[in-house]
Amino acid sequence: MTRWLQIVLPLLFLLGAAALRALDPGAVADLRLKVFDNYQRAEPRPYEAVPVTVVDLDDDTLAKNGQWPWPRTLLADLIARLQEQGAATIALDIVLSEPDRTSPSAVLALWPDLPETRALRDLVRNGRLLDHDSALARAIEGAPVVVGFAQADGTTAAAPLRKAGMAALGSDPSPHLLHYRGAVPTLEAIGRAAAGSGAVGVAPEPDGIIRRIPLLISYDGKVFPALGAEALRVAMGASTYVVKSAGASGVVSFGEATGISEIRIGDAIVPTDPSGRIWLYDTGPVPQRSVPAWRILDGSAPADRIEGHIVLIGTSAAGLKDIRPSPLDPAAPGVVLQAQLIEQILTGRYLQRPDWADGAEFLFLLLLGGIVLWITALRRASAAWAASIAAIGIGAALGASWFAFTSVGMLLDPIYPAIAVLGVHISSSLLRYLRTEQEKHQIRRAFSHYMAPALVERIAEDPKLLKLGGEMREITILFCDIRGFTSISEQFSAEELTHLINRFLTPMTDTILETGGTIDKYMGDCIMAFWNAPLDDPEHQRHACEAALAMHTRLEALNRELNEEAVAAGRPPIALHVGIGLNTGICCVGNMGSAQRFDYSALGDDVNLASRLEGQCKTYGAATILGASTQEAVADRFTTLELDLIQVKGKKEPERIHALLPSPPPGEAPAFATFAAHHAAMLAAYRERRWEDALARIAESRPEAERFRLGDLYAEFEARIAAFQTNPPPPDWNGVHVSLSK
Repeated sequence: MTRWLQIVLPLLFLLGAAALRALDPGAVADLRLKVFDNYQRAEPRPYEAVPVTVVDLDDDTLAKNGQWPWPRTLLADLIARLQEQGAATIALDIVLSEPDRTSPSAVLALWPDLPETRALRDLVRNGRLLDHDSALARAIEGAPVVVGFAQADGTTAAAPLRKAGMAALGSDPSPHLLHYRGAVPTLEAIGRAAAGSGAVGVAPEPDGIIRRIPLLISYDGKVFPALGAEALRVAMGASTYVVKSAGASGVVSFGEATGISEIRIGDAIVPTDPSGRIWLYDTGPVPQRSVPAWRILDGSAPADRIEGHIVLIGTSAAGLKDIRPSPLDPAAPGVVLQAQLIEQILTGRYLQRPDWADGAEFLFLLLLGGIVLWITALRRASAAWAASIAAIGIGAALGASWFAFTSVGMLLDPIYPAIAVLGVHISSSLLRYLRTEQEKHQIRRAFSHYMAPALVERIAEDPKLLKLGGEMREITILFCDIRGFTSISEQFSAEELTHLINRFLTPMTDTILETGGTIDKYMGDCIMAFWNAPLDDPEHQRHACEAALAMHTRLEALNRELNEEAVAAGRPPIALHVGIGLNTGICCVGNMGSAQRFDYSALGDDVNLASRLEGQCKTYGAATILGASTQEAVADRFTTLELDLIQVKGKKEPERIHALLPSPPPGEAPAFATFAAHHAAMLAAYRERRWEDALARIAESRPEAERFRLGDLYAEFEARIAAFQTNPPPPDWNGVHVSLSK
């Protein structure tokens, strides 16, 4: 089930990303547009000197020539001066929808009817004193002037004039264009005199930024050009727009009405989005693009900035409210956006998002997400590899999108593929995290009862330290058992005995865990533990010996407590004594048991030998007995004394065993060295069947043996020698004692 979940959950995230792409909610679409904006900030369109100039009604111009609106005669003067300087086209990014309030007829209507004003009224009535609007109409009549009209959302009575023809190749473009229910046109007299008429409005994206500028719009069932397109048409001397839509020759649409693909204006073929808009490839603010209007009026403007140029008259004055945010300019004049549209057409520098982009991005999303799913979920890559693959996938989406932008000016969305990759990675990582946490929980649960908490945490944080399936490794095994426990247990009730055992096992367990040991199991009053598993412990023999000595020390403290409690309760005092066997060897360590229940344990001959050595503690009167391999590893660090050469039950080979003793105080070290030499001589005499010499050595060393708590050892050898003196060992006897007990 876990295996399937590792596939199904990331797959659901991938399908969710695909569904999100199909729905394309506004928030994600805005994020995509923000990415496209950043592309332009990173690599904006370089400004190229093309014949397009903005004549700016800036703040300085208004200060010099009066506030807006100007008398139409002043505007006519501006247009006349531009014509004189050879402007190819003059486009007014201004809507002259109301009569000029400074015209003589409008002013005389406010004056009283006096003899002095009647002459003026006669001049106006006879046409000798022209109305300002009429003066402007005369100024632009026959000139390459384009006037503007404003789009409106509400219905209006007046309609703009359309000066150009429209030809459609393919399906009807009208349903795909931005549609407006109303329009605010320039005064009819001025509009009729103009060579062209275009829409000045530019609809922003939902976040208020202008990113696409229309070439055509729809109003009242008719198609009208935008101001920039109309200015270009007049400059090129074209009479008709040719709109190519789905169904036209060369347009791949698979039978669907995908909208407009391109618009032809004179010799220029302009690729558009389905709504007849072009993506603004922003240059940001460029001072060389504009000339202040006051310099045209006073004749100080360079002639080469006007001659043969498409001139757009507009304003950058903030008070005239024609300021729009663009990708690279938070306060771009609307007329500059129209100028940039014409610049892009003349230079052929476009940004395009073709109609197949949605489908290609959808397929790329599935492909990239599928690859990441296959690597991270199906191939079960490590966390580092999975993160690397996800980073590569996101980088591939961004890199492909950036390459398309910089190389061919194509806008391809990196957001949805990145979302797919991120979703697959997060879901896979979540499952990996939950699986890891589950493993940590299982490890803590499995090891917390028989390992030190610090070691448990190390294993939980890095389960690779474990090899739970079973492994052969060298370990040092400890068996600890209470001497005479049967007689002790007869003095207590079951509840009291349980309490006593727990008091005994707690300090013993703490000592083992503090030295890095692992508790294998408790068997009544017996403890089995080992070192160097599951974590590596290069000094496991030393740590096991330290634990054995510390266990005896803690047991002495426990016995003092028990004695004090017995005296206080009026009971006979008891003393607990333990025998400890330590042995080192190669064993099988791992989880052992049934499918329903198992424990982390160790098996092997060396485990059995450690158990047998613990059993020999009573025989030799030693508190701790070491196997030969353990003694060899710690001989230079601990005080040991050879006890015997013994063949324990269940083994054929003899084992040289040693007692582990507390290090004597510095003042007693020479005495112990002398005792050890005498003891070695005793063992040599014993093994060479020199019974009298051996007994003499025992008698000589007995006081020192008692001093180091080894009196029972010599009693054992005395008993053996007495038996051998009566019944000598066979000729092949090599000094090995065969133990018949466990």
